[in-house]
Amino acid sequence: MSAAKEVGGNAGSSSPIDLSFWKGRPVFITGHTGFKGSWLSLLLSSLGAKVHGYSLTPPTTPSLFAEAQVDTQIESSSIGDIRDRSSVLKAIEASQPEVLFHLAAQPMVLSSYEDPFETYDINVSGTVSVLDAARKVSSVRSIVVITTDKCYENNEWEWPYRENDTLGGHDPYSNSKACCELVVQSFRKSFFHDVARNGRVVGIASARAGNIIGGGDWGVYRLLPDFFKAYERKESLTIRNPDAVRPWQHVLEPLMGYLVLGQAVFHDPARYSSGFNFGPDESLVKRVDDVLSALQANARHKVSVVYDRSDNKRHEAKLLRLDCAKAKNELGWRPRLTFEDSIKSTLDWYERWMAGEPAQDIVREQIEGYVSLWR
Repeated sequence: MSAAKEVGGNAGSSSPIDLSFWKGRPVFITGHTGFKGSWLSLLLSSLGAKVHGYSLTPPTTPSLFAEAQVDTQIESSSIGDIRDRSSVLKAIEASQPEVLFHLAAQPMVLSSYEDPFETYDINVSGTVSVLDAARKVSSVRSIVVITTDKCYENNEWEWPYRENDTLGGHDPYSNSKACCELVVQSFRKSFFHDVARNGRVVGIASARAGNIIGGGDWGVYRLLPDFFKAYERKESLTIRNPDAVRPWQHVLEPLMGYLVLGQAVFHDPARYSSGFNFGPDESLVKRVDDVLSALQANARHKVSVVYDRSDNKRHEAKLLRLDCAKAKNELGWRPRLTFEDSIKSTLDWYERWMAGEPAQDIVREQIEGYVSLWR
C-alpha cells in the first residue's frame, strides 16, 4: 500500500497480533464475495490461512471478487444462501474451520427501506442459521460476527458511542443489526459459554465498524463508489447529504481489527467474547463534503458535483462517532492510517485499475504495505 508507507510513528509500534497464528489456520468466511469479504479473504490468504468462503454470487458487476480473482487464491469458494441451513452446515463441516468470520448481510440502509422483510430475514435469520451450524461443528473455536456502527440507538449526540450504549436503530438495516447483536448475545449465553470443545470454550464476539473506503467497491448508495463511477464515466455526481458526519476508515483497518479479535477470542474466549468497536481516530471523523473535497484535491481530474437534498427522502443518521477505547486498551488494536493515507490509497487503487493494471496486483501490493505496519 503506497499510502501506508507514508505513515510515520505507527509503523514502529509493537504489534498486538501474531501474524504467524494464521499460517495454515482453517478459516470460514460468510460473505466472501462482497467488497469487505473479498479484502478479508485476500488478507488472510496473504498470511497463509486456509480460507473457505460461503456466499451468494458477487453483488455488483464489476466486483472485487471477480476482478482480483479471489476464488483462485483461497482454499474453497461455495455459492449459497446463509438462510439455507443445511447448505451452511455442510459447508462448515466440509471445511472444518477453527475460526469463523460472519460477514454475509444485506448491508444498505436505503435498500432496507425498499425491502425490510428481506433485510431482517438475511441479517437476523441468516445469522441464526450460521451460528446454529457453527455450534454443531466441533472444530470451531472462535467466531467473530461483523455487524455495524449503526447498531446503536442514534441520538445524534456529539460524543461517540461505546459498546455498552443502548442498541437500537431507526431504519430497518440498522435495527436488524441491533437484532443481530442480540442473537450473538443469546447464542453466547445459551450454547457457547460453558461448552468445552477440544479443551476450550468456544468464543464468540461481535465487531462494529464505521464507514469503510478502499479500492474495488462498486456498491450502490455509497459515496466513494458513486464518485468513481462518475469519475470513470465523466458524469456528474449527486450528493444527498453533504453534512452527514461519519467515521471513515480504510477497509484494511477494521479487517485487521477482526483478525486481532478473532485471535484473542481463540486464545481467551471467556475474556474477549463481547462486542468491540473498530473505528478511526478523530481525524478521520469527517463530513461527506470533507471526504469529497479530499477526493477532488487528489484525483487526476475533477468530478462535477450536484447537491440535491430533496433526493434525501429516507431517514439517515446525520452524526455518528465511535469510541474505540475498548479495542485499543483490551486488544491493543489501533488505526495505522491517516485520513490522507486512506484517501490516497483508495484513489491510487481506482486510478491504476482504470489504467488497466490487474486488480489482483494492486490489492497484493496494498495488503503487503499495510501488513508491514503490524510487524
